[in-house]
This record gives sequence, structure tokens and C-alpha cells, in this order.
Amino acid sequence: MALKATINKASIQLSDMDRNYYDTLNLTIAQHPSETDIRMMVRLLAFILNANEHLQFGKGVSDEEEAALWQINYSEVIELWIELGQLDEKRLKKACNRAQKVILYAYGSSAETWWKQSQNKLRLLNKLSIELISQETCDALAKLAGRSMDFQCSIQDGQLWLTAGDETLLIETTKLQ
Repeated sequence: MALKATINKASIQLSDMDRNYYDTLNLTIAQHPSETDIRMMVRLLAFILNANEHLQFGKGVSDEEEAALWQINYSEVIELWIELGQLDEKRLKKACNRAQKVILYAYGSSAETWWKQSQNKLRLLNKLSIELISQETCDALAKLAGRSMDFQCSIQDGQLWLTAGDETLLIETTKLQ
């Protein structure tokens, strides 16, 4: 018998002053059985950082033809393709060929080693941006994971402040490319 996805709900009060985007997001996040809490929360973080009325979760883990998140306009043009983790050049090149812009949120304890080994090939992909999320940030995000989550989020000057109850996190990514 195949394991089913866990359904998580997140309510987010978002104030993104860098992009003048303000919204209340009520998200349903299907967590694949093989997906860790860290990856699910990085996926949620990527959604918050790129929130848009057309942004949606893709199948990602279970379907290589889809992004972890993507933004598709009314003409079915993929404006934004978002991936997570430490991916190989082949998958990122394919994403760059299909989308107008690609963002990779790299994370994990070996992300910096992965970058040192991959950067020469990945720098050739001009549609690709890469942001590094520290292991400490990932660990802190995972502690906030739950079936029902409520967040207040403020983004200003590249800093993201995420509040859940009495817990507040400062989240900053490092731009690699």
C-alpha cells in the first residue's frame, strides 16, 4: 500500500515592503511521504519570498516535469520556476529552457560543498538565480512545522521576519548567483 501525502495548512499574513506586495495567504501544502519537514518549510519559505497571485505548488518531488513551485501566466507561459535543494545541472538547464526565470533555493549541510563543485557549470545558465539557506535557518524552520501553522511575515531590505506565536525568526538568504 502506498503512503499518502500529509496535508498541512498555513495561514500567512504577508507584508513584503520590498515588492509592495501585501496579502493573506491560506495555503494547503501536500507533504510527500519522502519529504522532510525541512524541505516542506523551505518550500513554504520560497512561496513567501516569491508570493504572487499566479504562484502555485508543483508536484516537484513526485514529478520531474514540474517545479517545486512555479508561476504560470494566463497564456500558460512559465514566468518563474522554483527548485529546492542541491540539483544537478541537467535539471536546472531543463528548467531554464522552459521558464523565463529560475530560482534555486539551495539548502542542506553540504550545500556549500555542492556549490563549489557545481558553480562553474551553473554560472553558464543566465536565467538561473541561486539563494543559499543556512542549516541553522532550516533547523529553526523545521521546529515551526505542523499540520496547522499561523505566521506573520514581514519582508524589508532583504530581511524576512517570520513570527509564529511567541517565536520570531530572522531569515536571510545568501545570493550565490
